[in-house]
Amino acid sequence: MIHHPTNDEERIIGEETALLAQSRERRNPTPLPWLQISIVLLLQVTEPITSLSIYPYINQLVSELDITGGDERKVGYYAGLIESIFFITEAITVLQWSRISDHVGRKPILLTGLFGLTASMLSFGLSKTFCGLVVSRCLCGILNGNIGVLKSVMGELTDSTNRAEGFALMPVVWGTGATLGPLMGGTLSRPAERFPDVFGRGFWKKYPYFLPCLATSAFVFTAFTITLLFFKETVPKKRPHNPSTSENIFIDDSCHDGPFPLSKVLVHPVILSVSNYMSLAFLQISLNALLPLFLTMPLAIGGLGFDPVTIGYIMGIYGICTGLFQAFYFARIIRLFGERTIFVAGIACFAPIFLLFPVMSLTAQSSGVTIFTWACIAVIVLLMSFSDMSFGCIFMFITASAPSKRALGATNGLSQTAASIVRAAGPAMTTSLFAASAEHNLMWGYAVYAILFIFSCLAVRLASRLPHEMWKEADS
Repeated sequence: MIHHPTNDEERIIGEETALLAQSRERRNPTPLPWLQISIVLLLQVTEPITSLSIYPYINQLVSELDITGGDERKVGYYAGLIESIFFITEAITVLQWSRISDHVGRKPILLTGLFGLTASMLSFGLSKTFCGLVVSRCLCGILNGNIGVLKSVMGELTDSTNRAEGFALMPVVWGTGATLGPLMGGTLSRPAERFPDVFGRGFWKKYPYFLPCLATSAFVFTAFTITLLFFKETVPKKRPHNPSTSENIFIDDSCHDGPFPLSKVLVHPVILSVSNYMSLAFLQISLNALLPLFLTMPLAIGGLGFDPVTIGYIMGIYGICTGLFQAFYFARIIRLFGERTIFVAGIACFAPIFLLFPVMSLTAQSSGVTIFTWACIAVIVLLMSFSDMSFGCIFMFITASAPSKRALGATNGLSQTAASIVRAAGPAMTTSLFAASAEHNLMWGYAVYAILFIFSCLAVRLASRLPHEMWKEADS
């Protein structure tokens, strides 16, 4: 007797067939275009090198400018402003750079950004006044729209089958830059004192922080040359169309001239993804500003009293750990647990990190810097390395949330504008809270850590609102 499948059985068979097809698709990812991906990663590494290279010596530089009146407790106010001013100016311009790149192409905007980084770092190293430092960082932020454009390029070079591998590489190179930047800044600062046989002449004594700026500028200029010669445009050229012909009655969204309307970008998936990116960016930049300040300040006012070289090594080790973790485990962990789970777990790492700061301070004040202090620093470095996986996750959420392929630049520009705003507020707020906590003895000098702990808990709650499954990407 022949059995004819029922409607339910046919539905189950159809679902199983679809699942098998999806499984086969996941097992056969599209090969990555490695030459273009490599150039994108090279450009990505210039961002942390130039931004983080100043962290090991910025607090000492501010102290030497004699704008604090000899009161080291006020260093945090001015150091935070210098660290924040880049993100303030970037927030004003990055969205426009990204929207323009949707229209004129990615390559011209990338080259402009690299030129801005080179010029601003050279200017920073030659500045002898607080005003000069601020102007240099403003120039860097105004001319640099690359950080949003690079995410658009990565989205265009990958698809849903290989995007985890592609975006996994971005935190790896960020970790590489986060390693090289602080090492260059800490090792090459004040070369007349550290390498008197080579840099003992008057110029290097007059400009003690020009050498790390020169080294980072040379790296960026090399990236500029490679991009100019080898990078291929990822935005397809618009084909001219004749509205009078019948085959042009229905015009695709990608044929429209001009940047994509911003009002059409503000849909729920974009808003939720960008909001989570903002919370992650705020916590990460606040921690990056707080850690070197905490390590620099004397024991008496709640720090550990380390020198720039030691701080550079600590931050360099953090960069190495981040790069290795992302390179070997990110894509595997994403496939195993999913983007949302890893993002929430990464955000949750910030709360224990901020709790460890007062623990280290209290033990160092009573017993000095001991092996327990170094163990706490090691735990912080490991938690920071794991939390950095959240960036790859949220970048994939943002890419998938774009309402149109032509809106990818505008979507990434909007996300980077929002992140730049909180990154501008983060260092200034955090370092000022550190200074105010120490100066006015707020919560025994530890109010800054309590406030950041509360922010971390709120960020976890926001992260839990992301969907368990990634949004379906728009085709046009």
